[in-house]
Formats: sequence, structure tokens, C-alpha cells
Amino acid sequence: MEPGKINTDLSDALKLRTRRHAVNVIKHLKTIKYSEEIGVIKHQLIKAVTSVAANYRAACRGKSKADFIAKLGIVHEEADEVVFWLEIMEDLDYSGEEMSGLKNESEQILRIIAKSVSTSRTNYYNSKKQLN
Repeated sequence: MEPGKINTDLSDALKLRTRRHAVNVIKHLKTIKYSEEIGVIKHQLIKAVTSVAANYRAACRGKSKADFIAKLGIVHEEADEVVFWLEIMEDLDYSGEEMSGLKNESEQILRIIAKSVSTSRTNYYNSKKQLN
């Protein structure tokens, strides 16, 4: 693979993984009884988890390396927000095996995205230095 090119097999796998994770979170949230407080958290969590999937897709269609990195930064922020809301739910005693699995998957996705941001920035800045 050429330096600076996106590995489409890996990006396609992560697109699918983030989309499936969003669906799994939404399905799990449907099983939780409504209250005003949990309704707010569910809304925020659904917005964040679907944003991870949607913005990762958008990042993969970036118009340039800089655009890709900027969009990937948004994905990173949203992935961190997903973990935050799941932690809040745990703190409110909405825990269990399924919640633990969702949080674990969220943390794994966050680590993957964080590493991708770091690697992409390093590669981008190194390529800029080579041009000078």
C-alpha cells in the first residue's frame, strides 16, 4: 500500500464495525425503561454513537489528507463522548453484561480512532517536512 493511502479493507471493516456498534447501542437502549433523566442520556448517547459511524464514513471520503485528519478528529471526540455517556449510565447503575460489552467495544473503537488520528497526523506532518 502506498504511504498516505487509506487501506480500504481496514476502513471498510471499521465502517461496518462502527455502524454495527451504533445499532447494538440503540437496540440495548430500547430495553431500558424510560424516565426523564435516562431519556436525555439515551438521546445524547444515540447522537454520539451514530455520529461516530457517520463521521467515520465522511472522513474516509475526505477531499485531502488534511480534511481526513480534521474529520477523524471529530470521530475521536464523538467516540470519547460515547464512552462518557456509557460511564454515566454505569454510575447510575445501568450496568450488566450487555452494558459492559458495549462499553468495551466503545473503548476499543476510541483507541483505534485515537491511534489513527495520531498516525495520520504524524504521516501528514512528515510528508510536509519532506516537501520543504
